[in-house]
Amino acid sequence: MRNFPSFIVFAALVSLAAASASSFMPGEWYAALNKPSWTPPNWVFPVAWTILYAMIAVAGWQVWKAGKWTPALAIWVIGLALNALWSYLMFGRHDIALALVDISALWLAIVAFVVTARPLDKKASYLFIPYLAWVSFAAALNFAVWQLN
Repeated sequence: MRNFPSFIVFAALVSLAAASASSFMPGEWYAALNKPSWTPPNWVFPVAWTILYAMIAVAGWQVWKAGKWTPALAIWVIGLALNALWSYLMFGRHDIALALVDISALWLAIVAFVVTARPLDKKASYLFIPYLAWVSFAAALNFAVWQLN
């Protein structure tokens, strides 16, 4: 139970990133874009992200408990910033190409976290596998929307 306060910090950081990202909603601009036929319905995104954000918080906390400030934790922080930045670029600035660059960097950060966290805490590393899968899908969707528009 003594680690509980540190978990609150990680949950708060992830909640801050999620709140930042959610302040830039798709809106009419995104609705008017051409999208591939395999674009999921809108309700899928908040469900997926809620689950993923919980996993991201737990993974960061697990790495913190295992080694405090490590390269894995630095990568976690960078990835969280890139995650929050994507919504601003895509829905705030309407810059599909720059959002694609950001999500590509996010994908690399997730892979780097999986690799660097594994020696510290395998569970933390495994918690990022669904995140990697979702961001891979989201990057493909981002690329398709960029190509179609």
